[in-house]
Amino acid sequence: MKLEPGRISGGVWEAEVSAAEAPVIAAMQGGRAVEGVTVVPVPGAVGRFAVRVPIPAWALNEGVQTILVQSGGATVATVTLVAGEPLEGDIRAELDLVRAELDLLKRAFQRHVREG
Repeated sequence: MKLEPGRISGGVWEAEVSAAEAPVIAAMQGGRAVEGVTVVPVPGAVGRFAVRVPIPAWALNEGVQTILVQSGGATVATVTLVAGEPLEGDIRAELDLVRAELDLLKRAFQRHVREG
């Protein structure tokens, strides 16, 4: 699976993916699932799928927010949103991404330990 760089338009993050079959895509922000994610074939393009992730109003807050786009439990893309007062450099966006991925790994490890 190869994901092309995405873009935000009209409150929706959009990208295209090349794959043999339609991938299962999910999105998370702050440990909460983003609803309404769609994956549909691109008309006239075999093996190409359009991925659309709506940006929910609850994800728009002061500071840096990161939406993780995932397939098969692996993060395939990130959507970073910056709102409010100007930030002192992009390090905060990177820190937010690291925190989100650490939370994801923590939950996966805890699930693995419980299933034993």
